[in-house]
Amino acid sequence: MLIRRATLLDGAAVDIRLGDTIEQIGPSLSPRGDETVLDAAFGTVIPGLHDHHLHVYSAAAEQDSVRVGPAEARDGDELRRLLADAAPGTDGWIRAVGYHEQVAGPLDRDRLDELTPAVPVRVQHRSGVLWFLNSAGLAAIGRPDHPDGTLRSADASWTEALQRRTTGIGTYAERLARYGITGVTDATPDLCEHPRGLPQRLHVLAPGKKILHDDELDLDGLITWIRERHAGAVPVAVHCVTAAQLVITIAALRITGTLPGDRIEHAAVVPDDCVADLAELGVTVVTQPNFVAERGDAYRVDVEDSRHHELWRVATLLAAGVRVALSTDAPFGDADPWAAMRAAVYRRTPRGFVLNPAERITARTALELFTGTARDPSRPRRVQVGQPGDLCVLAAPPRQVVEALDADLVAATIVGGAVVFGR
Repeated sequence: MLIRRATLLDGAAVDIRLGDTIEQIGPSLSPRGDETVLDAAFGTVIPGLHDHHLHVYSAAAEQDSVRVGPAEARDGDELRRLLADAAPGTDGWIRAVGYHEQVAGPLDRDRLDELTPAVPVRVQHRSGVLWFLNSAGLAAIGRPDHPDGTLRSADASWTEALQRRTTGIGTYAERLARYGITGVTDATPDLCEHPRGLPQRLHVLAPGKKILHDDELDLDGLITWIRERHAGAVPVAVHCVTAAQLVITIAALRITGTLPGDRIEHAAVVPDDCVADLAELGVTVVTQPNFVAERGDAYRVDVEDSRHHELWRVATLLAAGVRVALSTDAPFGDADPWAAMRAAVYRRTPRGFVLNPAERITARTALELFTGTARDPSRPRRVQVGQPGDLCVLAAPPRQVVEALDADLVAATIVGGAVVFGR
């Protein structure tokens, strides 16, 4: 196809000929034969966005799951009503997501039996790490005698008994395309069956993804796991949402050494004395400042004031020379990458407080941290000959795009020279 009258971020007005890759850029290119012509009307054309950490199957399933977080339920009675009104899916389960203890306290099988109808119910904690099952659900997976119904998401020994929901992938992919997303990295551990139905380019972290738990931190075990992956030339991606998880991962990588492509996922808490370690190791930190905008008020209550500066750091990491890329962690975070960019720029909580203003970055930087490749997330792509033919066309000049950082400006999304979304 040929894109006419495109404005690049540097202000240059060009035409762009592309297929699977960008073939030609010039001030005035003539159409060839029957190639598709798209008039950008001097709107901005940027590399297509890449969400560097999300979960396709979970995001697709969330679309027909009942949300039971603090925004939907204030107490146990409202949680009971939401679950009672929910219709089981074709697999016979009621699937609920987004739960946090501030709704109705800690959950276990006994508490869920009080709150749920007599059908299999599983409720996911909003962290994405844990599920809570009622007695009917435990019976359905062959674990009727499980003591408390709390199961880890990454434990394939029970998730294999569930029917994976795939019907919503197409709808979810359309949503991503409306955001200008042309590529995604699925961070689901042990993902063997790759999602189908995505027009976006797909990269998966498995078998190199590992989730850590504070109550089972094992330095020797982590070292062994990393060495096994590295021996197969597989980079590792370690889930670190607490300081303890980050510290033990840094210690392990110092012993094993690193491979190009090794990553720290989330880095939700980065103590000051870990910043230089991350830079020295050369790992990429894939983080989600959107959680400041989504959960920042809870952090202000739950996290000591003296630790607020360690939360969801971006500017400090970049200044220290750490490789950084942004993502949304959808469905555990909002899937809109433009909202994540704004969160990185303004760091405002839902109530309008600024959480750790020292970590704010410029809008241009926030945008570029969503344009790296799957293999090199921290290096922004440019609209250049030889680059993938994956572009986002925006209905505004560069200055307005950078000032607004708004998904409503996306006019067209192009993957491999084909339009997958057009407004």
